[in-house]
Amino acid sequence: MKYTNFNFNGKTILITGGAGFIGSNLALYFQREYPNARVVVFDKFRGVDRFSNGNLKALGHFKNLTQFRGDVIEGDISNPADLEILEDYRFDYIFHEAAVSDTTAVEQDEVLRVNLNSFKSILELAKRKQAVVVYASSGAVYGKLPGPHRVGEEAPANVYGFSKLMMDQMAERWAKLEEFPIVGLRYFNVYGPREYWKGKTASMILQLGLQILKGERPRLFVGSERIRRDFVYIEDVIQANILAAIGGVSGVYNVGTGEARSFKEVEEILQQLLGTNLPVEWIENPYTHQYQFYTEADISKTEEELGYSPRYRLEEGIKEYLPEIERIYREELAQ
Repeated sequence: MKYTNFNFNGKTILITGGAGFIGSNLALYFQREYPNARVVVFDKFRGVDRFSNGNLKALGHFKNLTQFRGDVIEGDISNPADLEILEDYRFDYIFHEAAVSDTTAVEQDEVLRVNLNSFKSILELAKRKQAVVVYASSGAVYGKLPGPHRVGEEAPANVYGFSKLMMDQMAERWAKLEEFPIVGLRYFNVYGPREYWKGKTASMILQLGLQILKGERPRLFVGSERIRRDFVYIEDVIQANILAAIGGVSGVYNVGTGEARSFKEVEEILQQLLGTNLPVEWIENPYTHQYQFYTEADISKTEEELGYSPRYRLEEGIKEYLPEIERIYREELAQ
C-alpha cells in the first residue's frame, strides 16, 4: 500500500544492501507502487567469507530479487572503486541499508570500517547528487538500558550498536553543515518476508516457526518469558522509510511498535496459529555479556514528526507472515 500522496515516479532511487532483508523489500515496494521510478540496487551479495562466530559476512541473496526488474550492481560499500560505478546515476533518494548487521560479530575493525567509514562515502555521494538520505540505524544503540528507549539516551553493549551510534552522530554533524536531509531510522526487532537468507541472525519468529513446522521442539533461551523485544513487522519499517524520505527534515527516529513482547509469547502465538502443542526445549544463552534482554521503542517522536503509525501488533504481523514461513519450509527445507 502507499503510505503517502507523494509521487516517486520519475525519481531515481539507490538502495544499498538491496539484496538483503529490508533493502529488497524496499526495492520491490517502489517497483510495485511506483513503476515509473528508477530503482538501483547495490549489494555485495554473499560469498564464503565468515566472521569468527561462523556467520557469513555478507547476507544479500539473489532469491530476494528474482521479481525485481531494476538495475542490480554487485559492489562493496567499503570499496571506493565499486562506489565509482554509482557516479553514472543522478540519485534523488538514497536508502542506505548495507551494513554488517551481526550483533554477535567481535571483529571491531571490520564492523567499524564497513558500517562507519563507508557511511561517510555514502554521505559524500549524496552531497554530490543532492539526494535525500535515509539510513538504517538500530535499537542496538540502547544496549542494556531499561525501556522505553529514547533518542539521546544510548549505551551500546556491542560493536555493532556502537557503529550505529557513531553513524548517528556523524549524520547529525553533516546535517548541520549540508543542505540535504539525512534521516536515521533506529530499527528494533524487524521480522517478515525475505529475512530467511539472514540465517542464524533471522528473527526468532522465523526460526521458531520453522522449528515447529519441522516437528521439532521450539528452542528458547532459559528465561525467555522475561526476554522482551519490540518486534516490528517489515511493512511498518517500509512505512517509516517512505515517511522519512519525504519529511524533508534531518533527525534520528525509533522504528518499532512501542510494545515489548516476550520470546515465550512468540512461541505461543506460533503454536496457536499452527495448531501444535510442542514442549519447549530450554537452552542456555551463550551471548549474555552483549545481549539485549529488553527493547521497547519510544515512538512518540516518530509519530509526531514523521506521521508514523504502526499497523501491526505481534499477533497480526505473525499471522500475515505465516504463509511465507510455510512456503519457506516447503520450498527450502522440506525433503
